[in-house]
Amino acid sequence: MASTTSNAFLSGIRERRTIYALSKESPIPDSRIEEIISDAVKHTPSAFNSQSTRIVLLLGEQHDKLWDITTQVLKAIVPAEQFESTQQKMDSFKAGYGSILFFEDESIVEGLQAQFPTYQDRFPDWSQHTNAMHQFVIWTALANEGLGASLQHYNPLIDEKVKNEWSIPEKWKLIAHMPFGKPTAPAGEKQFKPIEERFKVFK
Repeated sequence: MASTTSNAFLSGIRERRTIYALSKESPIPDSRIEEIISDAVKHTPSAFNSQSTRIVLLLGEQHDKLWDITTQVLKAIVPAEQFESTQQKMDSFKAGYGSILFFEDESIVEGLQAQFPTYQDRFPDWSQHTNAMHQFVIWTALANEGLGASLQHYNPLIDEKVKNEWSIPEKWKLIAHMPFGKPTAPAGEKQFKPIEERFKVFK
C-alpha cells in the first residue's frame, strides 16, 4: 500500500493537466512562483549532475512581449487566410499571467562530450531528458498551487528574437516555453490507453 506521502505526490501528478484557458491572475504571489522554480532548478536531477537546464521567468509586460514577438514571427510565415486561428492561439497564451522559458546550456553539453568522448553522441539526448524533467516538475508544482499551464514549442522560429530581447547567452538553446495563469476553464477529458499495454511486471 502506498504511503500517505506517495499518495500526495501522485495526486499532484494527476492534477497536472494541459490548460489553455488562462487569465492574467495568479492565486499565489510572484515570490512563491520564483521559489518553486528555484527549488526545481536546484533539486531536479540531471545526467552526470550536469545542471545544464536554464530557466527564464517572464511576468507582466515581459510575458506579453514574448507572445507579441511570437505572433509577429508567425504572421510573416503563415498564409493570411489561415492566420485567424493562429492569432486566437497567440491571444490565449498572452491572456495568461506569465511564461517560463526552458533552455539548455550547450556549453555544458559540449564540455561533457569532450570530457567523456565514449558517450559524446548521447549527451544531447540526456540534456533533453534533463530539460523535460524540469518542465514536468515545474508544471506539476504550479498545478498544485492552482495555476494552469501548457507547454509550447515555437523554437527555433523565435530563438534569435528571444535571445536579442532578453540578452540570452548565445550558448543557451531554447527548448520549450510554458504560458501559465489562473485557469478560466477546466482541462478537457483525457483518454488513457490500457495500462497493461504500457506497464509490465516480471517476478
